[in-house]
Amino acid sequence: MYSRDFGLTETQRDFRTMAAEFVDAEVAPRAREWDRAERVDPAIVKRLGDLGFLGLMIPENYGGVDADMLSYVLVTEELGRGDSSVRGIVSVSLGLVSKTIAAHGTEDQKATWLTRLTSGEALGCFALTEPGTGSDAASLSTHAHRAGSDWVINGSKMFITNGTTASVALTFARTSEEGITAFLVPTDSPGFAATEVHGKLGLRGQATAMLTYDSVRVPDSARLGAVGKGLGIALGALARGRISVAAGAVGVAQAALDAAIAYTAEREQFGRTISSFQLVQELIADAAVDVRASRLLTHQVARIADAGVTPKEYATDASVAKYHASETAVRVSNNCLQVFGGYGFIDEYPVGRYVRDARVLTLYEGTSQVQKLIIGRALTGANALV
Repeated sequence: MYSRDFGLTETQRDFRTMAAEFVDAEVAPRAREWDRAERVDPAIVKRLGDLGFLGLMIPENYGGVDADMLSYVLVTEELGRGDSSVRGIVSVSLGLVSKTIAAHGTEDQKATWLTRLTSGEALGCFALTEPGTGSDAASLSTHAHRAGSDWVINGSKMFITNGTTASVALTFARTSEEGITAFLVPTDSPGFAATEVHGKLGLRGQATAMLTYDSVRVPDSARLGAVGKGLGIALGALARGRISVAAGAVGVAQAALDAAIAYTAEREQFGRTISSFQLVQELIADAAVDVRASRLLTHQVARIADAGVTPKEYATDASVAKYHASETAVRVSNNCLQVFGGYGFIDEYPVGRYVRDARVLTLYEGTSQVQKLIIGRALTGANALV
């Protein structure tokens, strides 16, 4: 009998069990409500902090939780199974912001932000994407210039998760013709504004925003890492982040599969439940195989990361997992909607939400096409972008 426990330690199983119980009790039952309202309950952030899910892999002296990457993956899969909007809050605030501060921040920066972020008192957002710059992260137009001992930032960002709820924006700005620098910008800074994006296809409960920087002044102590080294910091964060996106995609696909299997035992046609129809079983079987394959790829790259290699060394493996899992989530959720027939098209059932939430997984933190370029370049040694 196949077991999802294969190769997991007792601690890793405990993390997954705690996340699954939280999702089943507090997230999944409210996901439709949040999707309709285009807003998750803000209280869920404090619950995520209380459970330690916003502090996984962060040092304990900053309020973090001693955990490995695979434990983080198990938690994010469960959160994705419950509601991708909730999973996105964790993936961005913890995976992209807190982990980056822990890796590159000064002691003062860690003391200022990490305890607040891990507790859920504050959230972070990752301000990289711009209205005209998505996949080409090196072509940022947001810029920062020196003003005495300060920096002044001007520009805008787009599609920023947690943008209207974050207390700190990890902001990437051009500081020279060739260089990009990272800054920790408090969102209450004069000149900073966040406008929520409404009418999204999926992830409707998650706060997504456009950010504007109108001569936002920050001290040099807000600079994260060396001047001109921000692109490397961003790419390292994205390599880590793609692992959690892959895990979340596995969760979406698993949720769709679970819903479809349950529905086949309830729905009757031609005098019997549709679970006995061969073509329905084919849809279910294909979905189950795809989910297992994506889970294994995601666990594999998590184990590679846990072996102590740098994000640059596992970046290709992260792209493999993210590409496969995100495309799988789209395919599986779409096929599972087919099992529901017309009922899958209304939100009385969750499978329509899974289809909508899955689609964006192929777009953010690098589109599927970008992932294929990364994989192809690693295999051939040739840069297809040139």
